[in-house]
Amino acid sequence: MKLNKLYLAVSLSTLSFSSIAAGLDRSGQSIAAFLQPNNYAEASFHLLDPNVKGKDKHGNAVGNMGEHYYFPTAAIKVQATNQISLGLLYDQPYGGDASYQVDGSDFANAKEGTKVKVRTNNLTALIGYQPTENWNIYAGPVWQTVEADISLRGNAYSVLSGYDINVKQKDAYGWVAGLAYQIPEIALKTSITYRSEIKHNAHATESHPLLGSFQNRLEAITPQSVNLDLQTGISPNTLAFTNVRWVHWDHFVVSPTALGNATQMFTGTRQDLISYSKDQWSVTSGLAHKFTDKWSGTALVGWDSGAGNPITVLGPTKGYWSFGLGGQYSPAKDYFIQAGMKYFWLGDADGQTAGSIKGKFENNHALGYSVKIGYKF
Repeated sequence: MKLNKLYLAVSLSTLSFSSIAAGLDRSGQSIAAFLQPNNYAEASFHLLDPNVKGKDKHGNAVGNMGEHYYFPTAAIKVQATNQISLGLLYDQPYGGDASYQVDGSDFANAKEGTKVKVRTNNLTALIGYQPTENWNIYAGPVWQTVEADISLRGNAYSVLSGYDINVKQKDAYGWVAGLAYQIPEIALKTSITYRSEIKHNAHATESHPLLGSFQNRLEAITPQSVNLDLQTGISPNTLAFTNVRWVHWDHFVVSPTALGNATQMFTGTRQDLISYSKDQWSVTSGLAHKFTDKWSGTALVGWDSGAGNPITVLGPTKGYWSFGLGGQYSPAKDYFIQAGMKYFWLGDADGQTAGSIKGKFENNHALGYSVKIGYKF
């Protein structure tokens, strides 16, 4: 049941992007490229277009607040010796994009709506040791940056409407380690990868029309995670695969100093800007089939638990179900072009601020697209 090597090399990485549904998770932090045989490089582009609408607590319609976003990923892996492999992976693992419309809801004033933009960059360096053909032990450092712009507007925030925070790009470091096992003759490959949390101490500028402007340090810890991947051949031209991902969101808190002081003064309770109540679990499973030497396709389904409900109005969805289709064209044995699309049924959520529900967001969806180019050398 030995499958074509090029087909095996890329099938698991089809449609490898996430959505806005669980915390700030986006890329899924796959290391599939590092586990490909011999020397390999890839670059991809992902786009997600969400539609997230609802009603505020007074019953006013809330227009689509989900901003479309895109992000690239790239990787290179070199088999330095028979037992040593080296890799460098780039992705944008976490992020947020939201823009409430000026539509009379509690999430906007007369001139502008609440806005969120969060960006991260991740560079992972890996070294792998293969004591036998079947085993691969790998680890390495992770360099990460975080930056953000958030504006709160509307009656949902009471006296805090008008609050802005800008977090300047700041780098920090973590680590990754994992273990992989394969039996090439039956197209079996499994891996488990742990990523550490990364603690950021960034510079933040907070401002409010009544309170003025403040320069503060802001601590934010991006969460630890575990990815479990499994693939196996089920016929000479068909492969089954599953990814299980856990992200430790329930300890994730962003609590700016001035915002906390202001909420303590006005409400008697210190409030966080962003926090989540539960960890994220997600499962993606599918089949990949080779039709000809040049053409193959993939179908997959996915489920994501979300990160709790009620949840911040800066990202008011609770998990999702998804279905995706992808195709791959291999003009030659050493490179391929891949494209795919996913549809997400986003989970209903109650949006909250300061521990109080401010709106309900129901019957929402998103569309995702990806394009990838891979090269064996």
